[in-house]
Amino acid sequence: MQMAMDAQPGFLVSLLLLFIPLLIFLVKKITKKQNKNLPPSPPKLPIIGNLHQLGSLPHQSLCQLSKEYGSVMLLHLGNLPAVIVSSAEAAKQVMKTHDLGSCSRPQLHGPKQLTYNYHDLAFSPYGEYWREIRKICVLELFSVKRVNSYQSIREEEVTKLINSICHHSSSSPGAPVDLTKKLFTLTASIIFRIAFGTTFQDAKFSEEKFHDMILEISAILGSFCAAEYFPYVGWIVDKLSGLEQRSKRIFHKMDDFFQKVIDDHLNPGRVKQEHEEDIIDVLLKIVNEQTSYKAASLTIDNIKAVLLDMFQAGVDTGAITMVWAMAELAKKPKLMKKAQDEVRTCIGNKGTVSETDIDQLQYLKMIVKETLRLHPPVPMLVPRETISHFTVNGYDIEPKTLLQVNAWAIGRDPKNWKDPEEFIPERFEGSSIDFKGQHFELLPFGSGRRACPAIYMGTTTVEFGLANLLYSFNWKLPDGMKEQDLNMEEIAGLSITNGKRTAVNLVPEKPF
Repeated sequence: MQMAMDAQPGFLVSLLLLFIPLLIFLVKKITKKQNKNLPPSPPKLPIIGNLHQLGSLPHQSLCQLSKEYGSVMLLHLGNLPAVIVSSAEAAKQVMKTHDLGSCSRPQLHGPKQLTYNYHDLAFSPYGEYWREIRKICVLELFSVKRVNSYQSIREEEVTKLINSICHHSSSSPGAPVDLTKKLFTLTASIIFRIAFGTTFQDAKFSEEKFHDMILEISAILGSFCAAEYFPYVGWIVDKLSGLEQRSKRIFHKMDDFFQKVIDDHLNPGRVKQEHEEDIIDVLLKIVNEQTSYKAASLTIDNIKAVLLDMFQAGVDTGAITMVWAMAELAKKPKLMKKAQDEVRTCIGNKGTVSETDIDQLQYLKMIVKETLRLHPPVPMLVPRETISHFTVNGYDIEPKTLLQVNAWAIGRDPKNWKDPEEFIPERFEGSSIDFKGQHFELLPFGSGRRACPAIYMGTTTVEFGLANLLYSFNWKLPDGMKEQDLNMEEIAGLSITNGKRTAVNLVPEKPF
């Protein structure tokens, strides 16, 4: 008994000594947390945090919240800390001053991880692989020289578009044409030919089926994925909701399609088209040679990743921009006439607009800028993940924080734009502001290391398509419809792009 009592104080001392380091660690952690100047945050609910405040149009909901809590705002999305940036000043700090510290991507979880199972460019973490793949995209796939080499493809597809509208107008005079559908077909056809070197018809593949696949991928990436916000348990919700099954289905469908096209390119008896190499040709050459880009160790799966990025980022965004532009011009006939007068004066009686004419159409370029300001096709830029500590507007941003820039809110910020809700292309007259990532009040394509590498290809298609639509037809609203009746609401749903809720139906009339 006495020995046990004598041993007890020693045991307690040993136990205390064991817990002292733990106590010191906890005190330091709490003190450090208290000393941090974290961004302001809306009140959160238990477990879900601020998820309930995102709404059906997150970019709009977050814009409203930023008016109350500031342009650098901390949200808690389940277990995930997220900082939302909604001003040009803060965006510049993130994407220029601290670009390296915030240029990684958050790891995809659950069903979304399956969709991007190729280690693609858009969602790859920052590292050697990403740097090499981006170099390939910038120098080989989307350079000015490469984009210009596909001029004949764009001209042929735009001619098909104009001819189809002419046929519609002559066979059904006065009947409106669904421009939304026509423009999605245009962008899908152009990118399909650039990537695969063939048309939908020659590939014996339905363009409607292909576009449905692209829309489904966009929907999955924009959907609520519980595994992202609730690690270890969220997968149960995704499984019960059917998201996991949908993701597997669309992934295997796209994978099978890409594999078939790649196998066709590997066929020794394949006959190439007259134009220069398509995207798969370029990538297969790099795979076979592995010289200039040894660090990338490019594989067939990586080729599929680049293709998926191209279609996901190119088909919807280009069409969406043209749809919004035509809707805004239809709502303001004076602006429509001004744009048509410019292009018709420049082109004269040539009968069609060529790409070499575009540089002369300055008002058209202003229209495209204004459309991208008011209706950025991706309103919330693809999320970044911080890899080091830095400050934005004096607030501490910790590593492993999700960071999103609200390009939609920045484009409508009254601090940078007069009458920000109005469509006024003239605001860019005499202005040096562009969308290439150096002017942070206009960020439809992002900026810094994570800026879209295909800006030139995208804007070339948009400007060329719009120029021909404006030159070839006078556009009227359907009978009985007035400008104020045009529905300019954005589509509410699960998608990463910013589409128009209703289709643009306008009546084409030949002006000549």
